[in-house]
Amino acid sequence: MIQRLDRIDQLRAAAMLWMTAYHFCFDLNYFRLIREDFYRDPFWTWQRTAIVSLFLFTAGLSQAAAVHQGQTWARFWRRWLQVAGAALLVTAGSLLMFPNSFIYFGVLHGIALMLIVVRMTAGWGTWLWLLGALAVVIPLAGPTLIQAVPALEVLNTPWLNWLGLISRKPVTEDYVPLLPWLGVMWWGVAAGHWAVRERPAWLGSAMPARGGLKALVFLGRWSLSYYLLHQPVLMGLIWLVMVLWSA
Repeated sequence: MIQRLDRIDQLRAAAMLWMTAYHFCFDLNYFRLIREDFYRDPFWTWQRTAIVSLFLFTAGLSQAAAVHQGQTWARFWRRWLQVAGAALLVTAGSLLMFPNSFIYFGVLHGIALMLIVVRMTAGWGTWLWLLGALAVVIPLAGPTLIQAVPALEVLNTPWLNWLGLISRKPVTEDYVPLLPWLGVMWWGVAAGHWAVRERPAWLGSAMPARGGLKALVFLGRWSLSYYLLHQPVLMGLIWLVMVLWSA
């Protein structure tokens, strides 16, 4: 039996709440209630980077804890199928909302692929710190590499841009390629292994969480369902308020 660790769930929930605030502002902009550039303004682009980093780092922590507790491959694949299925739902939903910029390799698609990689490399110990750094740095060479070898322009196509070795960003509402983001998850796994050995109390609490912290634990444990539902709910509520206001 895999034991859930409260502190990891609380950290994941913090990322979910930050994401919700970000998406609420994005939706206000979508309905033209505010005017913001979510694609180029550093205030928004850096927030997105921080939110995705927190998600992936926490996913790495969870994988380290699961491996330490002896999670079987069968249990891993059951959870993986949930993530992959949710990624397909995101693609379908975004295709309806944004047909010209639908999500074909967003955060859930990236997590599905990265989970397999980190599971297979979870036993590589401190090498994960170095691998993570390499994964973060290597994509920086993408533009230079493609410019030097024109044939590598194929790396910019949707068939291969999920690797992250690109010279221009694709037109899509969410894009979380393997590189550099695998590096963040690898760092999460490495940090999780260290914490399990040296500071296990940092990942879990001996006493049950209470009050607001208990609510965060609950949200963290249902993060996938929350992720799928929060945007339709937010957009629906904003639309309803606009309709009632105009009436």
